[in-house]
Amino acid sequence: MMRFFRKRAKKPGLPPGTMVHTGEATTQAVSVSCIHYNDKEMETVSGKAVTEEIRVRHPDKIAWINVDGIHRVEIIERIGEVLDIHPLTLEDVVNIGQNPKLENYDAYLFIVLKMLYLDEAHDEVRAEQVSLVLGEGFLLSFQETPTDVFDAVRERLRKGTGRIRKSGADYLAYALMDAMVDHYFLILEIFAERMESLEDELLDRPGPDAMARIHEMKREMIFLRRQIWPLKEILGQMKKTGPPLVKKTTHVYLSDVLDHTAQVVDAIASFRDILTGMLDLYLSTVSNRMNEVMKVLTIISTLFIPLTFLAGVYGMNFKYMPELEWRWGYFGLLGVMAVVALLMLLFFKRKKWL
Repeated sequence: MMRFFRKRAKKPGLPPGTMVHTGEATTQAVSVSCIHYNDKEMETVSGKAVTEEIRVRHPDKIAWINVDGIHRVEIIERIGEVLDIHPLTLEDVVNIGQNPKLENYDAYLFIVLKMLYLDEAHDEVRAEQVSLVLGEGFLLSFQETPTDVFDAVRERLRKGTGRIRKSGADYLAYALMDAMVDHYFLILEIFAERMESLEDELLDRPGPDAMARIHEMKREMIFLRRQIWPLKEILGQMKKTGPPLVKKTTHVYLSDVLDHTAQVVDAIASFRDILTGMLDLYLSTVSNRMNEVMKVLTIISTLFIPLTFLAGVYGMNFKYMPELEWRWGYFGLLGVMAVVALLMLLFFKRKKWL
């Protein structure tokens, strides 16, 4: 439930622009790195030298400053001062309860996204907030942890493949968003496999925990949709942003990732419909099993009704019952019972009740 609602106990009463980290407390070191690149060369700077490095702007190079760890607000504030980032933006960077959004500050675009990954320990999808500040000639990215899905983008920068080294910071922002959307597909593939396995189980012999698993997967779909749906609006707003922040040549790539995002959203909607059908299938399967059990019990009970009647008649303690004196009366009665039971079974078979 805390994935849907985050506490803001640290925020009430503080003035706007106050930087308060709302995530989990950690002692992990903050990692800051800067990549300067153009179509001919690339240089990486890390550690304390990054702050001094970003003070010197390189007009002929694009700067990608990446910050892993947002719990040290003094480091975030120092970087914001160097790049002249608005205090409200820095406040949103360290407040991980933000919904995905885009804000235009004229000098830069502030983008909040959600990077999703599967937490295998708790068997659920986790969302990490990724904040991007897109300015003229630079891109600033903030992440909660060093784990991300941007390795392919870094590799393209190192090798100089594709358009990334020849394009501006807006294309780099597109590349990062595209990497996150591609990772959404990987998560959906995992859920598709789980749903297929669950469907086979429901058709065969559903276990007692099947309904709980269906409801859990439906909650996961709601969570995924909440994290991904706003990205469509963000990409649409970016396409409306003019140069120099977002060039016209980048719009076609934004349209491509927008199409991919729409596919993800449609897939999530389809999964929710399938899960609803699975719930109906589960209830129908359980009901059918119950009906089969009741049918067997009813047939057994019906078979014994005439047999019970015969046993009751000849169990009466009357002295002048002629059959009691017959030598083969007992076996004759058993034979009659067997014939009656057999005739009833044939009748049920003819009616296709068996």
